[in-house]
Amino acid sequence: MRGQVRVLRRLVRVSAVILGAGLVVAGCSAGPVEMGSAAIVGNQRITIATLDTEVTNLSQAVKQYPGVVQLSQAQQTQQTLTWLVRFQINEELARQAGITVTTAQADAALAQIYAAAKAQAEAQGISNVSLNLIMTANGIPPNLSGELGRYQAINDQFIRQANGGTLPTSTAAQSATSAKLMHAQCVAAKNLNIKINPQFGQLDYAQIQVVDAPSRVFRSAGPAPTASASGLTPAC
Repeated sequence: MRGQVRVLRRLVRVSAVILGAGLVVAGCSAGPVEMGSAAIVGNQRITIATLDTEVTNLSQAVKQYPGVVQLSQAQQTQQTLTWLVRFQINEELARQAGITVTTAQADAALAQIYAAAKAQAEAQGISNVSLNLIMTANGIPPNLSGELGRYQAINDQFIRQANGGTLPTSTAAQSATSAKLMHAQCVAAKNLNIKINPQFGQLDYAQIQVVDAPSRVFRSAGPAPTASASGLTPAC
């Protein structure tokens, strides 16, 4: 089962073409966060109430896969907030790049994610792989499948633009367009001036991921451990 968990947790990170580089966010919690907000992304608030609702949706899905999906409550909260922030970053990326996405394109992108992840899982001996399982294992509430499809469709269109109008096929071209996508997502995140409520952690720009904030618990005297600031400010 542990092997299945490891496989499933990376299924939607297969490649820049399948799900985009920078899956699964850095930002720091600089400055006050508006009361009642889990995060502020540009001029949009992700309210604590919205986060609570989506975490409940994810928790209910996790219970459907005992022994296969193993996410603590803290992980469920951070992963859910991560994806809510990522979705908004990609909307900003689309705005900057002049990208528009139709419902059909989003549906097609979601189907491609599922097909690729399902094939990879089955090749490693995992059976009965549903889209809900893929999303749940990656900390995405299954009810947000439409948002995930749109997220990937934006990635796909950006990569096509960066590669002269077609998806790259060579390893070199895939690496080059992946780097361009990661840079563009970083710029979009930087422009949004993202603030994460310290109650839920802080944004790591290197991963576009909400991570634990440094503990503020009083400790005994002695030299303080050195904390790495890597990823906590946009490297773009």
